[in-house]
Amino acid sequence: MLKKILIGLLIVATIAVAGYYYFINSGIQLPKETDAIVEEVLQTNELPELITGETGFAQNEGVKIWYEKIAPQDSIRGTVLLIMGHSSSALIWSSNFTQPLVDAGYQVIRYDNRGVGDSDWMANWNADTPYSLEDMAKDGMAVLDAAGVAKAHIIGASMGGMIAQRVALSHSERTLSLTSIMSSGYMNDPEMPAINTAGMLDFLRLTLRYLMPPSEAGSMKFMVGIQQLLQGNGPYSHPIKKAAEQTLYEIRKRKGRNPDVGDQHTAAIAASGSRLDELGNIKVPTLIIHGKSDPLVRFEHCEKYAPLIPHAKKLFIDGMGHDLPAIYMEQFHTAILDNIGT
Repeated sequence: MLKKILIGLLIVATIAVAGYYYFINSGIQLPKETDAIVEEVLQTNELPELITGETGFAQNEGVKIWYEKIAPQDSIRGTVLLIMGHSSSALIWSSNFTQPLVDAGYQVIRYDNRGVGDSDWMANWNADTPYSLEDMAKDGMAVLDAAGVAKAHIIGASMGGMIAQRVALSHSERTLSLTSIMSSGYMNDPEMPAINTAGMLDFLRLTLRYLMPPSEAGSMKFMVGIQQLLQGNGPYSHPIKKAAEQTLYEIRKRKGRNPDVGDQHTAAIAASGSRLDELGNIKVPTLIIHGKSDPLVRFEHCEKYAPLIPHAKKLFIDGMGHDLPAIYMEQFHTAILDNIGT
């Protein structure tokens, strides 16, 4: 009898293990050249320098926020404050986004939200009393204070767009213009399409495949996979080497990846609720940018909240996903410079 039980348990365990490996290795697959590129980056003697401006720290009620200030060589026309999204550091604002703004005469400030990069990681965070998007908007205002800036053009992407909306509403005296990219006025709106189940399963597969246990190579491949998962159906792909180098830079030269920040940022969005009834109070020049094939914050979010902001300009891009592809940068900057110059 005992022998039969042990054999049965062994069979069940074998099936479970086989099922687990089938699950994590199915679904989204990385480009075949990924392994070779990751190995090449791992063996490099010197990573490209991704931080070239003046850096510092701001303080908001005891929370330390890292920022970088990139100034034009000549006179400054104004300041642009960049706010990145969920679980992502300021370095996602790459030079192909920031440099055209600097070339146009604007000082650009990008900063790490609390929980990511070199900002405080909120070790004592409590799910029952999470911080909110308003708290994160105040982080941005603390950055402006530390940089000696009274007013700025506010640009936010994804969750950063939600924070940027909050800045324009709660700190209008410091807001010169608003650009909200691939974002929402109410992410948890029950009238909006749910996040794609297949995409959620692919995210879980990538996490199990490349982050369990964590390693430098695994983290780099995870980022490549995330970029694939979030891209649209347009004629573009993201450079694998660039993603690998940026990930390794975060690990070796900064604080790396915070495994707890996903829950924290998700809770901040949920705790902050809807801004739909407030958006009509935004009076500054506003630009809404959204990709029509965004798989994460679906285009329907944009269609609902954009008309609520008086006189908001709109840039809707066929083929763009939940990302900032180089192929669309010229369209981005033409629209942004038009908005902040009005």
